[in-house]
Amino acid sequence: MRILITGAGGFIGGFLVQEALRRGHETWAAVRKSTSREFLRDERIHFVELDFEDEEALAAALRGAINEMGAPWDYIVHNLGATKAKSYLDFENVNYGYMRLLAVTLKDLDAMPRVFLLMSSLSVMGPGDEENYTPIKSDDVPTPNTYYGTSKLKAESYLTMQPTDGTGLPWTIFRCTGVYGPHERDYYLMMKSIKRGFDFSVGYKKQLLTFIYVEDLAVAVMDALERGPLRKAYFISEPRSYTQQEFRQIVLKALGKKRVLPVVCPLWLVKAVCSVNEFISRFTGKPQTLNRDKYKILKQRNWQCDTSDAARDFNFAPAHDLATGVAKAIAWYRQAGWL
Repeated sequence: MRILITGAGGFIGGFLVQEALRRGHETWAAVRKSTSREFLRDERIHFVELDFEDEEALAAALRGAINEMGAPWDYIVHNLGATKAKSYLDFENVNYGYMRLLAVTLKDLDAMPRVFLLMSSLSVMGPGDEENYTPIKSDDVPTPNTYYGTSKLKAESYLTMQPTDGTGLPWTIFRCTGVYGPHERDYYLMMKSIKRGFDFSVGYKKQLLTFIYVEDLAVAVMDALERGPLRKAYFISEPRSYTQQEFRQIVLKALGKKRVLPVVCPLWLVKAVCSVNEFISRFTGKPQTLNRDKYKILKQRNWQCDTSDAARDFNFAPAHDLATGVAKAIAWYRQAGWL
């Protein structure tokens, strides 16, 4: 099959490309001119440079690639998105606007794929049950409380309203939880901090975290594509949760360390830091990792989700638990000289 993966130069995108190649697909990596190709070195990869800020250039690039193949892509994985931005409009422009432009352009080119898979986020659901800690379920109503989650939900809504008469995109949506593994940088910083002897957590109330190892996510994407358009949104996570203390102990074991100093940051302090960073961002013009949107994500206590639909519909069964995945990630960080 012919497959196009947008955001291919990112952390997740590189593993999607690897899994597509492993399965023998004709794999096209959509990148920008400025995108690093450090983890896209396989000579079998076909590249197409897409500029989502220029409609004519985007259409020309897609048309050129399709002409080169002699047919449209069978599968498209839209993995391009913004996780930090200066404002909601910036989130919406990338997470919704880019996807909509891609969909419209594919239709104009008469190049609809067999399946269009959108990489969304668990953040579209908003805060879960933080009293009884029941898992978020697929039939729960999404109530995002962040700009990021709201922009992702708008993209999802565009797909769910596609006609089913053959003129609309045949879609599947993945709502991913925390993705970690080799090349990833956010969880890497947490592991690096633990190695240095400090483990920072947010808030005193119990927090249940969920994770998915990046290779398991890539396998799930390809499995879902091969099942055809499922026209449903799926939670993608290891089917259990972890406390911050459990995460800490798993990282400690993988690092071969015995002790670390837990540092709990009260929510009021985290909120203050995030607010100051957002204020600074307005003057620098650069989005900050810690902002008021991020604060709401850090504040959320219950990230559990029900993955039974994915298990039933495309046999989703992650091969890595957190201990196995963290050990593999840390081994890579060490070999690469990051740790």
